[in-house]
Amino acid sequence: MGCFKIFLIVLVICAFFITNTYQLQSYEIQALLQLRKHLEYPVQLDVWENYNGDFCSLTSTLHMSITCQDNSVTELKIKGDKLVKLSEFNGFAIPNQTLSEGFSIDSFVTTLTRLNNLKVLTLVSLGIWGRLPDKIHRLASLELLDMSSNFLFGSVPFQMSRLIKLHTLTLDGNFFNDTMPDWLDLLANLTILSLKNNRLKGQFPISMSKITTLTDIVLSHNVLSGKVPDLTALSNLLLLDLRENHLDSELPPLPKGVTTVLLSSNTFTGEIPVEFGILNQLQHLDLSNNSLSGTPPADLFRLSSISYLNLASNVLSGSLPNLLHCGDELGFVDISDNRLVGRLPSCLNTVSDKRIVKVGGNCLSLNTQYQHSEGYCNQANSEKKRITGKEIALLAGVIGGILIVVVFLLVVLLVFLRRKHARNMVDQRMLPKVVQRSAQPRIPSELLTNARIISQAANIGSQGAPSYRVFSMEELLEATENFDQLALLGEGSVGKIYKGRLENGAYIAVRSLNVYRKYSNRNLKLRLDLLSKFRHPHLVGLLGHCIDGGAPDDSTVPRIFLIYEYVSNGNFRAHLSETSPRKIFKWSDRLSVLIGVAKAVHFLHTGVIPSSFSNRLKTSNILLDEYNMAKLSDYGMSILMEESEKAKGDDFTSWHMTKKEDDVYNFGFILLESLVGPTVSGKGEAFLLNEMASFGSQDGRRRIVDPIVLTTSSQESLSIVISITNKCISPESSTRPSFEDVLWNLQYAAQVQATADADQKSDATSPS
Repeated sequence: MGCFKIFLIVLVICAFFITNTYQLQSYEIQALLQLRKHLEYPVQLDVWENYNGDFCSLTSTLHMSITCQDNSVTELKIKGDKLVKLSEFNGFAIPNQTLSEGFSIDSFVTTLTRLNNLKVLTLVSLGIWGRLPDKIHRLASLELLDMSSNFLFGSVPFQMSRLIKLHTLTLDGNFFNDTMPDWLDLLANLTILSLKNNRLKGQFPISMSKITTLTDIVLSHNVLSGKVPDLTALSNLLLLDLRENHLDSELPPLPKGVTTVLLSSNTFTGEIPVEFGILNQLQHLDLSNNSLSGTPPADLFRLSSISYLNLASNVLSGSLPNLLHCGDELGFVDISDNRLVGRLPSCLNTVSDKRIVKVGGNCLSLNTQYQHSEGYCNQANSEKKRITGKEIALLAGVIGGILIVVVFLLVVLLVFLRRKHARNMVDQRMLPKVVQRSAQPRIPSELLTNARIISQAANIGSQGAPSYRVFSMEELLEATENFDQLALLGEGSVGKIYKGRLENGAYIAVRSLNVYRKYSNRNLKLRLDLLSKFRHPHLVGLLGHCIDGGAPDDSTVPRIFLIYEYVSNGNFRAHLSETSPRKIFKWSDRLSVLIGVAKAVHFLHTGVIPSSFSNRLKTSNILLDEYNMAKLSDYGMSILMEESEKAKGDDFTSWHMTKKEDDVYNFGFILLESLVGPTVSGKGEAFLLNEMASFGSQDGRRRIVDPIVLTTSSQESLSIVISITNKCISPESSTRPSFEDVLWNLQYAAQVQATADADQKSDATSPS
């Protein structure tokens, strides 16, 4: 009897394993193997190499997982490492990590549709390129689709509207460049829509305001324009992210339950609606860098859940109530660079660790932080009010007259061009044909046509920082107490730096410059004018200059002073050492600093004309403000120093490229110091280059990498930075990456690290 019981138990166990082991249909097995072939055998799928037919039992990894149900694949997740990076081709920036020219997205999607029970499909950073085929709708069971960070272009196909079970659609970081889909309301179950970082154009679809199931709308970093409709019907909406578009309407009405609203860097106009003051669930509101006017509603500041409020860089005016109340959760407020006047309410004027408040660039009655005179704001506001109906009519008449003249000139020009074209056609018959330069063989011509995206430099104007001006010598002497030794901050290769305080209470840094070449007064002012145009959030702000002793007859200049904003939290190097009194940075903090500096240098290389190279990159020249935001100092000195004169005649191009590569090489050592710490880096360049080989093994990393980095980084994030570091300090300058490549890699490493940190936090808080 006992043996019989044992037999029954064995049968039950066997039955359990049989019912929980899925044997895929042969056609699904073949489809998976074919997908691997289409994707050109990515390393993430090497585990499929020696499959035994039981794909459903494969152990999930960060880059691959398969879930099965009823002998069919229901979830397929593959994350590759082909970053959406851009490289130069004939003056355009094009992707350089696509799958080969032989890849066919049509065949790829056809193979995918053989997995007809798929509910979840994630295909991220795999180099997939082309127009997404209409046949994607054949995946009728699909509930979640994520194809982010690939090279899809054209339009989002209308046939996707037939995926009626779809609740999450994520196509971030592609190259879609058609109009925004207007059929999304046909997806009755859609809750999360994310199409950020594309080139989608046209207006925000009115139909989207009907999708009452939506919780997340993320359309930032596109080129959408026009009006955002009333969204109050979206009762489930929690997140609205429309940053960095071209939207130019008044702010839209929003549902009461929304928690995060990000509308910065558009051209929204009008006043902030008073209805925003009753959004009691609102936690994070960013309306910065728009054209909003009027006085901000007092109720915004007292919302019970609000923790982040950014209204900077608008044209807000008037004065805030003296008895303004701030909500208990409000930890960050930025109302800087507007036209606000009067006294600052006490809840915003209290120095506290609990709340960060930025108010510079207004006309407030304050002794601290940079403020304009009250007349500046009153004059600007009164000038706006003076525009009358007569003036508008007159202006319309003038514009109409100009348009008539322009149309007439265009007609004349068109006639002229047609005649010239006819002559050219005759001339061309007598000329030999010119063979056009062929495209790179691995980049398809259609992709070149549809993915020509020129990298945009940061759109930084003078609105976000005090205006550049000329300082008097008397101001500098008073600010630094006659350049007292106690005010000396340090001395570098380009001169001494002093800390000073202006009459309005603002702190400054004054650099006494050692200019080796004796420029004429006029020549020097031209160079200083160029330098004054360098405005970027990650550059130490240049406030002005002082030329001491410049004679009116354009004689040579004996002394030059550059006046910068004072950056209070030390330099990056001091945050990498355990011996420093400052807080030592963990890996994610270091990545944040490195990304900021890479953005600044990329701006100096590509965002200004002429470009600035040889920017003296080192950890001690990376300063940190009170929020630990990185700001690069000592940039642009080649414009003023003698080295810029070395580029002459035919040698200019080679000099220009050498200096560009010098910045990459020097940044490589900043990366290296971030990995190993200043103690090891102090042993010299030769030692570090020799030790780079140690990064290839786990034991070697443990020996040389800073212990703080080892204990706060994921292996994958660390490997990405080590790889780009090796490339930056390559002895062959031609093999070094561009700063755009460096930036992409650092951002990817930060993304990987953030995912790892979130997973670790989730594991720590989940019940055992």
